Formats: sequence, structure tokens, C-alpha cells
Amino acid sequence: MAVQAPIGMRMRNQNQRRKRIVQTAAALALRGGVEAMQMRTVAERAGVALGTLYRYFPSKMDLVVAVVTEELDLLETSISRRPPNAETAAGRAVDVLMRATRGLMREPELADALVRSLIMAEVKTELGARITDLLYRVATGTPVTEGEEGALPDRDADDYVLVGSLASIWIFELLEILKGHRDMEQVQQRLEVAAEPLLAGF
Repeated sequence: MAVQAPIGMRMRNQNQRRKRIVQTAAALALRGGVEAMQMRTVAERAGVALGTLYRYFPSKMDLVVAVVTEELDLLETSISRRPPNAETAAGRAVDVLMRATRGLMREPELADALVRSLIMAEVKTELGARITDLLYRVATGTPVTEGEEGALPDRDADDYVLVGSLASIWIFELLEILKGHRDMEQVQQRLEVAAEPLLAGF
């Protein structure tokens, strides 16, 4: 009779397998865009069975969202190590949004996937809430670290709604960049104009 691995070891193996799948998908996207992230190709490159891949990610869009979420994790890590130092809430928020924009535009296919996941809601995702949470923290000067959930207000609170409005404007500006209607400088100017009145009370 086979001896099962301890639960902790199984969880660690599953997490490592999931991470390998996401990193493989991200590498494929970098070389050939989201179209290159074919589920069978990802499974083969990650060294897992196709059925295993579908257990972790029921659809390609689930996998795309996982890749974009990892990019957001990297952004949060960057901000925790090098927080924005602008004196105003608006300045700090725009700093973070422009860092996110520059990072995403290095991989336009992932930026497009992010916008689609937020606008079209093809899969359940917390990306929009995480972006707003991140902006709220930097606007209020709360350190961006893990375990800060208690620092966030009710998501119906006025301050949080204002920050969410700025996040929505950013998503629209990302879409305009992807269409070729804006450049980075124009996006920054527009975000600054929007952020000043929205976050004036912070």
C-alpha cells in the first residue's frame, strides 16, 4: 500500500506546480502574446498533464488572470521596497499607477488581458479590488505589506469609492494606450488631472 505524503508536503508540491505553470504561461506570453498561451503547450512546457492544468485553471482566461496577478504581486513587492515619496495622496497614487502602466506596457498582451478581465468579467477576479486596495494604501500613507487588510475601510466608504474611481480612469487610459490613442506622457497628465480633485481630501 502506497504511503501518502504529509498534507503540508502535498500543499507545497501543489503550490510549486501551480507556480511553474504560471511562470511557463508568462514566458510563452512574453514570446508570442496571449495567443501563444495554448493550454496544451503550457502543460507540455510545464511538465504536467493537460488534465492537471485544467484542474488548476479551468479556462485559458483563468490562466491569463493568474499571470497578470503575479505581475501585480511584483508591483506590490516593488512598492513595499520603494514606496512612492510624493507629498500628496494624488502624487503617490499617480506614481503607483504609472509604475503599473510601464510594467504592463512592456508586455502589451498581458495589459490587454488585464483590461479584458476587468471589463468583460469573463472569470471571477479580485484584480480590480486589489488595485483599488493598493491605491488606497499609498494614498493614505499606509505601508504596502502583507496582512494590512484591517487598514482598509468598508468598500462602500466614500474615500474608497473615490480611489476606485481613479482606478477606473486608469483602466480606461490603459485601453486608450492599447488602441494607440495615448502615449505615456499623456496618460500621466490625465491621471494627475483626475487624481488631484478625487484625492484632495486625503
